[in-house]
Parts: sequence; structure tokens; C-alpha cells
Amino acid sequence: MVSMLLVTAAMVTATSLAQTVPVPKPAPKGRDGGSASDAQRGPATTGATQAPPNPIIPDPRRNVPSSIFQTFDANQKAQAARVSAYLSSLQTLVGNFVQVGPDGSKTQGDFYIQKPGKVRFEYDPPSPIDIIADGSSLVVRDRKLATQDVYPLSQTPLRFLLSDRIDLMKDTNVVSVTADDVFISVTIEEKQALVGTSRLMLMFGAKDGQLKQWTVTDPQGYDTTVAVYNLDSSKKLDPGMFKIDFTNYGPAPG
Repeated sequence: MVSMLLVTAAMVTATSLAQTVPVPKPAPKGRDGGSASDAQRGPATTGATQAPPNPIIPDPRRNVPSSIFQTFDANQKAQAARVSAYLSSLQTLVGNFVQVGPDGSKTQGDFYIQKPGKVRFEYDPPSPIDIIADGSSLVVRDRKLATQDVYPLSQTPLRFLLSDRIDLMKDTNVVSVTADDVFISVTIEEKQALVGTSRLMLMFGAKDGQLKQWTVTDPQGYDTTVAVYNLDSSKKLDPGMFKIDFTNYGPAPG
């Protein structure tokens, strides 16, 4: 069973889904089936195809302030505003990703975002996983078993990336904003009575302002990191690729 606690933009429980795969290839592979056309299967980029990045794994001993009364100086507020403006400006985003689970294992694949609320993550073989959100629901699908788990999109950290417009300082509980010559990092904390506290750390390029990676920390303290590359925000997507198939994929057992 896929843990809900790690579902975010291509986030699933790495201990159950992440598999050892070869080093990611620079260009995405084609796939059989699905709703997207062949022209939309691989993300087109406006520049040269980038090599897969090495995700930056956060220090597990890091101590992030958790007070909702955390104060920020003018520079931190300006950095958060820059990130909010960037996220709000995006309507579509296509690219490749590399995911590193808590055990260090890697998976890779392609992702497609259409705001508000729609996303498709396709994991490369041997992983049989697709993650699809249609604007209200999110499913974690196992193509091999023909099963899928369904969750409300509103209960996943993915909603922060898929919101039409967002002001991080007003719309989320930001507990940390840091910046250096390479990255701007914003950490959001969520406390839920039944499951505990989870965090989402978003990292953006200090120079180009683009999304580089995110890390989800579940209530048990386990991190799942996803690095993205070959980003293209100009590609038009087939709406059908975000349709959830409830006919050919049933609920997961248990």
C-alpha cells in the first residue's frame, strides 16, 4: 500500500515503490499506452537537453524551526515573494525527474503539470507506477497490477505546486527561508492531528529562479527527494492525459 504521507509531486513511499534502476538517461523514453500522444510523451525543451542532476539530499540532522510565529526579515520575505511569483506564473510545466527515497534508491521518469490541479508523473521501467491528478483527486496507479489508490488532492502537498496562484507567506505555514549563491529554499510545515507533522522543502535556482527539487519529510522523519530538469513551460498538453481511469484500474487490495 502506498503511504499517503509521501505523496506529492511524484512522491510515493520510496521503501515500497523505489527500485534500483540504471543511471537516468538525458532524454525521456517513449511508452506504450496512456492518453498522451507520441509528441507529448517526451518533454520538449527550448535549449539543449540537460544531463540528469544529482539530487541534493538534506542533512537528516537538520533542525527546522516549527513555530507558526516564526519571523522573517525583509530579504527572506522578498525571496519568498519571488518564489510565489514564479509558481503563480506557471500554467504548464513539463520535464524529467529523478527521485531518491529514504533508503537511497533512485527512480526516474517524466512529469506533466497543467494548472490548476492537474499532473501526471510517469515512472520509467522497471517501476510500474503512474501518479495522476485530475484537479480534485489524485491516484497512485500500479500498471502491472492494474490497481490504483485514490486520494483527495487537497490532502497532498502537491496542491502547493498545482495552485493557480499562491502566496507562500499567506497561504502556507512557512517555517524556513534560506538563500545562497546557488539555491533559494522554502520549507513549509503541515500539522495534522491524526498523522503528525510533515514538511515540504522547495528549492529554486538562485540565478534563474526555476524549480530545481523538493523534499518531503514524513511524520516519521523520512525524506523523499525529487530533482527536476529539462523544464519546459511552453508546451501544450492533451487534457486527456490527466483523466483518471476508473474502468481499467480498480482499488488496491487491503
